[in-house]
Amino acid sequence: MILFVPRTKTRHRGAAMKPLLASIATGVIIWFLPAPDGVSRIAWQLLSIFLATIVGIITQPLPLGAVALMGLGACVLTKTLTFAAAFSAFGDPIPWLIALAFFFARGFIKTGLGNRIAYQFVSLFGSSSLGLGYSLVFSEALLAPAIPSVSARAGGIFLPLVKALSVACGSNVGDGTENKLGSWLMLTCFQTSVISSSMFLTGMAANPLAANLTLSTINMPIGWMDWAKAAIVPGLVSLIVVPFLLYVVYPPTVKSSPDAPKLAKEKLEKMGPMSKNEMIMAGTLLLTVGLWISGSILNVDAVSAAILGLTVLLVTGVVTWKECLAESVAWDTLTWFAALIAMAGYLNKYGLISWFSQSVVKFVGGLGLSWQLSFGILVLLYFYAHYFFASGAAHIGAMFTAFLSVASALGTPPYLGACVLSFVSNLMGGITHYGIGSAPVFYGAGYVPLAKWWGYGFLISIVNLIIWLGVGGVWWKAIGLW
Repeated sequence: MILFVPRTKTRHRGAAMKPLLASIATGVIIWFLPAPDGVSRIAWQLLSIFLATIVGIITQPLPLGAVALMGLGACVLTKTLTFAAAFSAFGDPIPWLIALAFFFARGFIKTGLGNRIAYQFVSLFGSSSLGLGYSLVFSEALLAPAIPSVSARAGGIFLPLVKALSVACGSNVGDGTENKLGSWLMLTCFQTSVISSSMFLTGMAANPLAANLTLSTINMPIGWMDWAKAAIVPGLVSLIVVPFLLYVVYPPTVKSSPDAPKLAKEKLEKMGPMSKNEMIMAGTLLLTVGLWISGSILNVDAVSAAILGLTVLLVTGVVTWKECLAESVAWDTLTWFAALIAMAGYLNKYGLISWFSQSVVKFVGGLGLSWQLSFGILVLLYFYAHYFFASGAAHIGAMFTAFLSVASALGTPPYLGACVLSFVSNLMGGITHYGIGSAPVFYGAGYVPLAKWWGYGFLISIVNLIIWLGVGGVWWKAIGLW
């Protein structure tokens, strides 16, 4: 007798072929198209690889780090970049700061400090998800002027807290409970982090660059108080509107939990006094945050402060190096974010960004529109060009001066133009999962699918532009900016 045993299906562990072919096809097609006048062949080739990598990151035929590594490999193989150039951004502080934020999150969760803080928040604001969200949003905004690294602020301080709150409310990654609270809370805290960054000169590390370029372009300085005065009204309106809008269009399934505060207090009583490791974790956090706040005075940069904090955690055994190595999302994020920074940086060095800026401003200048409409078009082009950038500083450095110069030449009040471009240089970070330092940290938590991240990012970008150009325009008129 012959037994026919059905063949069991084995899970395919390689790449998803359709997304992979779509990514490769994008690169090949662009590669063989003729480069526009004014664009060097090598810049065009790098653009083809960059766009192919972006398509791969969107469609995910492989994990993001693998896709990005393949993109760097293509750059080196085709001699578009040298090995040193392709991997140069692995020496950039921002990707490492992001990875360090994940290691801090591990300490928060492991010691129970994250849960303790989460239960405190729940006991005070936990009767509604919306109230909980707003408490985090405005807490982050209060820290924004004191901590100029949005990666450190949103990723190092608030991501562990948001994770702990989500888990405490039964919202976990991978078990179908993401939408209970975590998805909305992650997206809300990320989208509002770019708003709080836009409200203060010290809200993001690249903001002083915009102020310096303003001085060199139109010979007018933007001081700390000038920036805050112009941004405070549209910023507060955005901080109020955006969480509520996301609450409507991407709502948590758990909206009201009247018993949560009582339960949280019971949990706190059960936890008892803070343990030794919790105290070390809290002290390390205070040390790191203190260095972030006073870093400019003490000449200590954000990454050095984070490494010092991690060193304390490793030496005391609060976090082990084995646990850091096991944080696969941190290493994956480090890889793909560094890869995008490198490629975007060399697109600028090869002159493609400069060509793009000049082409855009020449086109807008030839339309013969009023300065208001012309400036509106310039803002939109400047804003959505950020899909091609993995860094606010790179975008500002590549395009700010050109767009401000043309806006002024078309009749836009120079100081108004400088302020608006400075503000949107932060807001545009919300459109992708790689556009600003806090993006890969919150996206890497795994609560929000990539398609929803981009979709809601685009929606919120429209809302922010309406608020800042509408409400902001009225406010700027009132305070005499135009």
